[in-house]
Amino acid sequence: MINIDFINDENFVNESELKEVSELLTFAYGHLKEEGDAEVSVSFVSNEEIQNINRDYRNKDSITDVISFALEEDDMNIMHEDAPRTLGDIVISTDRAKEQADDYGHSYRRELLFLSLHGFLHLLGYDHMESDDEAEMNGKQEEILNAFGVTRD
Repeated sequence: MINIDFINDENFVNESELKEVSELLTFAYGHLKEEGDAEVSVSFVSNEEIQNINRDYRNKDSITDVISFALEEDDMNIMHEDAPRTLGDIVISTDRAKEQADDYGHSYRRELLFLSLHGFLHLLGYDHMESDDEAEMNGKQEEILNAFGVTRD
């Protein structure tokens, strides 16, 4: 089971959207056959806030769509063995999600779910630094979104 802690202080997303993000990440965790209990935090912020985070933690003074802060390394649980896996934090700019949905010609719902899953896969060790890794991550994203019923609408 996965426990998701949402930080949505400014109400950037509504209850229905929170529920669907939760359902998607829970589905993805099972779909990927991850084992044991896990915890993740998902924060929804403005463009200004994500730019500050990107500048302060990544030395990139620019707006981005999603940032992930993974807490696991080498499959080690930093807590005791019976504690849930603490995967880390996902930060999503809802402003950027809306902009990208318009740019890509699909719904805000699809973009929000895509970014949530993208950040979640980073927490599980997927990346897109090399072309092979990018192809694998993109394939997993599409596979999970399709299986969950999210299309490019």
